[in-house]
Amino acid sequence: MLTSDLRLEGRVAIVTGAARGIGKAIAHALTRAGAHVLYADMDGGATGAATREVAGQPGCGRVLGVPCDITNPADCERTVNEAVRLFGSLDIVVNNAGKGPVHLERSPRTKSLKFYEADPMVWREILMTNVVGTFFMSHFAAPHLIKAGNKGRIINVTTSLNTMQRRNNSPYGVSKVAIEAETLIWSKDLEGTGVTVNTVLPGGATNTDFLSDMGRQAAQKTGRVVLEPEIIVPPVLWLASDEAAHVTGQRFVGKDWDHALPMAEAAHKAREPQVIREADDGR
Repeated sequence: MLTSDLRLEGRVAIVTGAARGIGKAIAHALTRAGAHVLYADMDGGATGAATREVAGQPGCGRVLGVPCDITNPADCERTVNEAVRLFGSLDIVVNNAGKGPVHLERSPRTKSLKFYEADPMVWREILMTNVVGTFFMSHFAAPHLIKAGNKGRIINVTTSLNTMQRRNNSPYGVSKVAIEAETLIWSKDLEGTGVTVNTVLPGGATNTDFLSDMGRQAAQKTGRVVLEPEIIVPPVLWLASDEAAHVTGQRFVGKDWDHALPMAEAAHKAREPQVIREADDGR
């Protein structure tokens, strides 16, 4: 069985940053699998266009575009409540929305991407969006996910280890390490509830608005293939399904998913060690 054959009828999902790129690819995949999906994004026009691509298509769940700034807790709470009001429950949250190096690179106050020459206000804005925004959405969703029991999922989108520690890549790298910590801690906080928390990542530079000019140039210079957003879909669909009901606190790389293998084996192959080593002494 392939992940494209998985069905998620009756599941309700929120995908943040769903207007384009990785978020849209994930939201479309969940919708085509039969889930009802709220496409949450600050760009209302692009969100509406994204939902129209799948609305009413055979086999698709219902869709709704919701304007949402994840740095605003009231927006996150409203989005969660809207999902429950419209569809009666909430089962899946995919925390994809964020800001990357491109935002820092294009600021007129940024002299270079070295931390001491970067625009400090944009630096803070990226941390606020990526780390705090992910917390806000998960915070308001968690009580409903706990009600969903073994169907409850939090799926956080991060990046590769190399990206996290690459020079000239703070605060983006810093924010993604923080999200890895959120994944590990929240998976433990939710032990016994049935809700799982996992991380997914494409596995390389991805063809989205997120990719900075410098990142695109670097990929071209080194001959690295720029991945398409859909590369991340298989592990997301698998994690959202009953097949992964007991998988939590793990990290999966879309590029490493092997469609020739049974899903459990493909997932094992795509699993990557956590960025943060678990402490044994509780310190």
